[in-house]
Amino acid sequence: MRAVQITELTGPSTALRVVDVPAPEPNADQVLIDVHAAGVAFPEVLQTRGMYQLKPPVPFVPGSEVAGVVVSAPETASVRPGDRVAAMSMLGGFAEQAVAPAYLTFPLPQELDFAQGAGLILNYHTAWFSLVTRGRLAAGETVLVHGAAGGVGTATLQVARGLGARTIAVVSSDGKEKVARDAGADEVLRSDGPWKDQAKELGGVDVLIDPVGGDRFTDSLRSLRQQGRLVVVGFTAGEIPTVKVNRLLLNNVEVVGAAWGEFAIRRPDFMASTHQEISRLIESGFVRPLVGARFPLERAVDAVTLLDERGATGKVVLEPRG
Repeated sequence: MRAVQITELTGPSTALRVVDVPAPEPNADQVLIDVHAAGVAFPEVLQTRGMYQLKPPVPFVPGSEVAGVVVSAPETASVRPGDRVAAMSMLGGFAEQAVAPAYLTFPLPQELDFAQGAGLILNYHTAWFSLVTRGRLAAGETVLVHGAAGGVGTATLQVARGLGARTIAVVSSDGKEKVARDAGADEVLRSDGPWKDQAKELGGVDVLIDPVGGDRFTDSLRSLRQQGRLVVVGFTAGEIPTVKVNRLLLNNVEVVGAAWGEFAIRRPDFMASTHQEISRLIESGFVRPLVGARFPLERAVDAVTLLDERGATGKVVLEPRG
C-alpha cells in the first residue's frame, strides 16, 4: 500500500517520502480501517524535526487521526466491517490503511463526511477537555480563543457556542477572520492590534484558550476577569512563555494546563463520554468541522508545510483515496 514516511528528522520539506509498505496487521484489540481522510496536525510538524514527545525510530508513518471504513474489528468493538468511523491511530494514519485501538474508534455521524471525520477527535476532544474539564466553562461566560482559525481554534469556538458561551476570536488576517466567523465567533479581534484592550472593553474574558503561547501570554492574563482561567493548550508560536505568579495572586486568576492526549488516551471511559457529548453537539447543529486544504498523499510535504508556516485554516487533511 502507499504511505507517507518520515525518513529523517530534517523538517517537512525533506523528511517526508511517499513509499510502498506492507499493509498493517491489526492485533486482537485493533480495528483495521481503509483510510479515506487523515488529519494533519501540529504534532506531525514537530515529528519531522524529532521535537515531539512521541519519538519512534525512523523511518515511520506519521498520522494520528483518520476517518474511513472498517475492514475488520474485534468482536468486542462498537464498530463492524463496513461502518464509517473516525479513529485515533496514534501513528500510521498517512496511508491507505491504518489500525487503531478499538476504544479509540467511533462511529462517524451521518452528518459528517470523511474529511470532517478526520478533524473530529483530536480537535474537538481537545476543545471539550480544555473548555469543560480544565476550564470549567459555564453557560453565559465569555471565551477568547487564540489561533481561532486553525483546527483546534475553530473546534473550540463551535463547542463553546454549543455550551452557551459568548466567543471572541483572535486571528491575524482577513481570511482567517472569515473562517473564525464561519465557526461561530461572536467577536473577532486582530492579533497584531490592541486585542487585549478590546477584549477588556467587551467585558473581559472568563476562559481563554491558548494553543499559541509566545509573547501574547502576559496580555492574555491581563484580559481575564476576576477568577478567569487561562488554559494552555500548546505553543505553536514556538516560544514557551513564563508567568509571574504575583499576577495570579493579585487578580485571582488561574493558568491551567490542558494536555488532552496525556489525560484521555489512558481513560477509555472518558474518551467515550466525551465523544457522546460531541455527538450531541453534532446532532444539535453546533459542531461541523471546518475543512481547509485537502491534499493527496503525494503532496504530504505541502500539507505539513502549510501548518509549519502558519498558513492553515480549519482542518488540513490528506486523502489517500481521493
